[in-house]
Amino acid sequence: MTGSPPAGGPIGRYPDLAGRTAVVTGAAKGIGESIARRLVCEGMNLVAADKDCESLNGTVRALEGLGATVEAVCADLTQEAAVDTVFDVTLERFGTVDVLVNNAADLQRRSALEEHRALLDLQLATNVRSPYLCSQRAASAMSEAGGGSIVLVSSVGADRAHQYGLPYDMTKGAINALTRALAVDLGPLGIRVNAVGPGVTRTYRWPPEDITKGPPEVVTQIPLQRPGTVDDIAAAVAFLASGEAGYITGQVLYVDGGITAQLSPPGPLAL
Repeated sequence: MTGSPPAGGPIGRYPDLAGRTAVVTGAAKGIGESIARRLVCEGMNLVAADKDCESLNGTVRALEGLGATVEAVCADLTQEAAVDTVFDVTLERFGTVDVLVNNAADLQRRSALEEHRALLDLQLATNVRSPYLCSQRAASAMSEAGGGSIVLVSSVGADRAHQYGLPYDMTKGAINALTRALAVDLGPLGIRVNAVGPGVTRTYRWPPEDITKGPPEVVTQIPLQRPGTVDDIAAAVAFLASGEAGYITGQVLYVDGGITAQLSPPGPLAL
């Protein structure tokens, strides 16, 4: 397939992505929005899925303003029928899926002694079952087309527990295991599967007074002395989606400023 970056957007770093089709879940805001923007600036067609319909429509209008070809699907991906809708729409509009980014997640956390059975059910459905089902549907289309790339969004919490991090950290550990298992099964079909693990990352969720640099007590615990940005995460996703990562599969790329490189950070870490 051929194509070019959307009018008014930057020149893509990865020409092999131009004209191809990506599905990004949780694309309405934050990290997902940045990933969606980066991929359309690489010249990709985009299917953006999210259950926040109002925010999703705003994001899609902004991307279309860059000249991008974007299809919005408002869907709660904890429902299997919604997963089917996303990929049915994608295949009907674009004929194939070249890249899937499983970004949608519920981020709430509880301590081990709190009552959180409802949250556990929600996060297993959102953070594990949804990317599992989305990956199955994408892989089916990719195998018929001769290959593709699946990128999952994990967390440093998959390997380094947050205090009061249940059940979120548990579900992100499952994402790392899913990444490895899918990579082994799908590799012979030409489908690469990797994950990106964000550390402390500035998003719309941060208090306005901390949005530029972050709380000092957090920043001092990061070897690079700054929190990450949503664009840092998007850059890693674009690399793993591209042919430049053509011999990389089954890996988790931590984009964390060095947090996971430390034996022990200098204080209680809040990621």
